[in-house]
Amino acid sequence: METINIIIAGPRGRMGSEAVKLVTNTEHFNLVAAVDHKYNGMMLSDVAGFNEIANVPIYTDIENCLQNVAADVLIDLTTPEVGMYHAKTALEYNVRPVVGTTGFSQQDLEELQRICDEKELGCIIAPNFAIGAVLMMKFSQLAAKYFQDVEIIEMHHDQKLDAPSGTAVKTAEMISAEREMKKQGHPNEKETLEGARGADYNGMRIHSVRLPGLVAHQQVLFGADGQTLTIRHDSYHRGSFMSGVKVAVETVMKQNTFVYGLENILG
Repeated sequence: METINIIIAGPRGRMGSEAVKLVTNTEHFNLVAAVDHKYNGMMLSDVAGFNEIANVPIYTDIENCLQNVAADVLIDLTTPEVGMYHAKTALEYNVRPVVGTTGFSQQDLEELQRICDEKELGCIIAPNFAIGAVLMMKFSQLAAKYFQDVEIIEMHHDQKLDAPSGTAVKTAEMISAEREMKKQGHPNEKETLEGARGADYNGMRIHSVRLPGLVAHQQVLFGADGQTLTIRHDSYHRGSFMSGVKVAVETVMKQNTFVYGLENILG
């Protein structure tokens, strides 16, 4: 298999450090640079935790990195604002972005779609890289054909910046494609504490839990007369996301358009 040259943005983060392990341990992947907000001009091997990784320069500016390093793919695991800038800049240099950051607006996604169409380059934005989470979303979409009443409870660590999670929003979007709009609950329902019923997405409710000790968890609860159906996925370690990152990197090299959601590239 042909070698894929990769830049990782955010290598010191909890997801980023797992991505570094993935790339360095995959035979046909080659880590050529890292983008970080610190350590410009240093080597990744100079940073604690990466001492065994040789010949990988660190840049604080993505454009400077792309001007000096020949790469095929950018893996970005930073924040929505930085991730959007990195993705756009990578596409300008004909490098294909694989972005695992959530919190992109619809306008952001449409802009990336436009750039990809103009450049005829692949780009994959994935709210969740865990294969099990993607299956949970697909199973929920299937169930929505038969259950009209649904609530989503997503649970993440207390350092997560966006709520609801990108996975929860993507799940709601997929369910809405099969579910007729319905305002759930009693028509005269009243919140005695604001927000008690969660966010409203086309009449279904999304609840966000943030606690230390959690990683990434979601359950989708369907209700009907005399029965409920719960579809749940749990990620206990960020290594659970790496199989999806690997698939995305390999797939984006064959793509010439924009893809939002890992479910769109899985068979």
